[in-house]
Amino acid sequence: MRAARMSDGQRTGKRENDVTGATIWLTGLPSAGKTTIARALAERLESAGRATEVLDGDEIREFLSAGLGFDRADRDTNVQRIGFVAELLASHGVLVLVPVIAPYADSREAVRKRHAAAGTPFVEVHVATPVEVCSERDVKGLYARQAAGEISGLTGVDDPYEVPVAPDLRIESQHQSVQESAAALYALLAERGML
Repeated sequence: MRAARMSDGQRTGKRENDVTGATIWLTGLPSAGKTTIARALAERLESAGRATEVLDGDEIREFLSAGLGFDRADRDTNVQRIGFVAELLASHGVLVLVPVIAPYADSREAVRKRHAAAGTPFVEVHVATPVEVCSERDVKGLYARQAAGEISGLTGVDDPYEVPVAPDLRIESQHQSVQESAAALYALLAERGML
């Protein structure tokens, strides 16, 4: 058997048609709408023919970061693992959507720097849904469990969430539909030549 030869595009992490990938990092409180927006955007991107992957925070916790807790060090480790996988996929032409809480600014900045060092585009999106709205949505019942004293360390309630100072896009999901939020993000990617 002959070994397959790598093209110049494969060696540089670009696809043959010179389409570059990017990481689109959606951060926000639990139940802010990050994953819902990411999945709606992924559907639109895939229908436009773009290679797309969603790295959902809950799935990563189950399969890649099993065993990690929720103290600051473990949260940082989780974010760095996700950032590594996202950059790897993006460097091969994939648009990677990353809906994760990522509560600490320095962890998010480290991921951004990893992308910059590799020359891989990175977009930070703050899904800025207020905690009151998130607690009403309470998709996973976390806010109710925290209020009942069953859990502690809930981001934005009794554990800090460091709001991005200058995200590339801020989405207030309580004022627009999921499709409108996804469309705003799609428009930003188009404006930046990432489509």
